[in-house]
This record gives sequence, C-alpha cells and structure tokens, in this order.
Amino acid sequence: MKSDFVADLQAEQSVTSFFLITSKEVRTGQKSGKPYLQLELRDRTGAIDARVFQNVESATEAVRLDEVVKVKGRVDVWQGKKQLVIEQIRPAKEEEYELGDFLPHTKRNVGELFAELQGIVAEAANPWIRRLLESVLGDPAIAERLKRAPAGKKMHHAYIGGLLEHIVSLCGLCRRVTPHYPEIDGDLLLAGAILHDIGKLDELFYERSFGYTTEGQLLGHIMIGLQLLEKKIDAIEGFPADLKLLIQHMILSHHGREEFGSPKLPSFPEALMLHYLDDLDSKLATMRESVEAEQGETEWTAKNWSLQRPLLRMDRFRQREAGAEKAPPVSATNDDPPVD
Repeated sequence: MKSDFVADLQAEQSVTSFFLITSKEVRTGQKSGKPYLQLELRDRTGAIDARVFQNVESATEAVRLDEVVKVKGRVDVWQGKKQLVIEQIRPAKEEEYELGDFLPHTKRNVGELFAELQGIVAEAANPWIRRLLESVLGDPAIAERLKRAPAGKKMHHAYIGGLLEHIVSLCGLCRRVTPHYPEIDGDLLLAGAILHDIGKLDELFYERSFGYTTEGQLLGHIMIGLQLLEKKIDAIEGFPADLKLLIQHMILSHHGREEFGSPKLPSFPEALMLHYLDDLDSKLATMRESVEAEQGETEWTAKNWSLQRPLLRMDRFRQREAGAEKAPPVSATNDDPPVD
C-alpha cells in the first residue's frame, strides 16, 4: 500500500512509494547535453517534479502517462523547489495500490453536497426551472459524473467532487446576494449557477488523472453545456421559449469577457451577477488552494500564475503580528551604551 505522500516529502528523504504519472517528457540537459526523463508525479496530496538520469531509454519505454508506478529515489532541492531524483521505476501492479490515493478529493462529503443541491432545486418557485433542474440532477448518468467531476484541470476546485462543491458554493452566494437586488429573478440566477459549467462533465476526463477529452478540446464546456441544456429542455413539453433563451445566454456569457472565452457578454442582470459571483468563487478557491499547497516558510507564496501575483499567507502574517504584540517594548535608559 502507498506510503510517503507528496505533501510529507522532505529534502534528503529516501522514498519508496507509488505515484501517478501526470506528465512525461524526455529532455536534454543544458550543461551535460545528455537526455533525462522529466516526470510529474502526483498523489491525492499534491504533485512533485521527478527526474530520471540513469538508464533513461529503458525507463522511458517502461512507463506510460496516466499510469501508477512504483519508484525508489531521494528528494532533492533544485532552485528552491523539491524534486524527486528517481533511481528505480516500474509500473505498479493493480493489487499494490488503491486509485483513491492518487487523485485529490473535496474535503466535503459528496453525498451531502448532492443532497444540499437537490434541496436548493426543490425550493425553486418557478415550476419550469424546477422541472428542468430536477431532470438534470435526476439523470443517473449526470448525477454520478457530477459527484466525481473536478471544476478544472488545475485552475480551481481541481479535485474529485470539485465541480459539485463549486456549484453548491455558488448557489449559496446567489441566495445571499439576491435579496439585496429586488430586480433579480432568484430562480433564473440559480438555474444559471447550476447549469453554467455542466458541460465540464464531458469536457474533462477524471478517472486516473485530470485532462481534456477530445470533445472538450474541440468544443469546450460552454458548447457542450448548451447541447445538454437543449436536450433536457426539448424533452419538457411546453417549456417557455423565452426562458430557454435566457438560460442559454447565461451559459454563453458566464465567462464575462470575450478574451476569457465568452462567446457573448452578459446582457441582463442575472447573467451579469452569475459572471461576477462565479468569478469570485473561482478566484477565492484558487487563492485558498494555492496557500494551502505552499510548503515554504515565508509569508508569501510563489507566484500564482492564474492570478498573476504571489499571495500573502495570512496565517503566517498574523502569527508574526501576534508575536510582535507580545514582545516587550524596548526603552532607552541612562545606563544604555551610546549608539555608534
């Protein structure tokens, strides 16, 4: 069974454990001119870069992308970042590991999250919206994937159950903000919140690792989500055409800006609110996940490339401030030596 999880690895540590290969590339050393195998290895606690310098050709042929491997090596530090220098590597046998050890998972209970979402749908006053959302959540093929799908490959909520967690969180924001704006149709906003990323169920694959399906690469989750929406609406006799159009627009515009992949800009209040609340929930999740993953001792994380900035680690900052408050003040007396 697996030991030595990524989050617990320390410099100079010897490691014999199982990991999932999520990136694989043969590179050439700039100084040595010799080839080496560059890997990204992952388990449910995080990822670490790994390198194979010896027997590179045989190691490259022996292991595959998205395969669980057993490795023996040591943890090194290169340019301030931990990496695993591999001495031995081989494909793992299925009976040697549990797949759940290798993919990150929401800290929430998936069953409770799904039940909470069903409760939100049941409270919708608009019968057409309630019927549409119940048909989506009541579809076994959709429900099972929704309980597993991440919200993204790396950006935010990138773990099993992440999409469901994001949707429930976004619904909570919608329900809190809607009373502040009486012109907002709360049921329409919730429909957008629940359906805006539904295309990610097919855009991404998430069985052994996270990545984009061929359909996802060619169409993207917005187009896939529109197709799913149209199928569900067309199966409901008499569904209002104007309501269908509004929900379609919310899916099309939820990225908010054309340069962010949004085919249309939000053109009515519920669509605009959906965009900004979705963006808020996504960015705060990205901040939280980046800070939690940071292993350094400083008050600042490394640069978060999706947010284009390093992030202040508030827990460490507050610890320093608390320490400064407890320190006694330094006062000069006549007995103090002169300052040079």
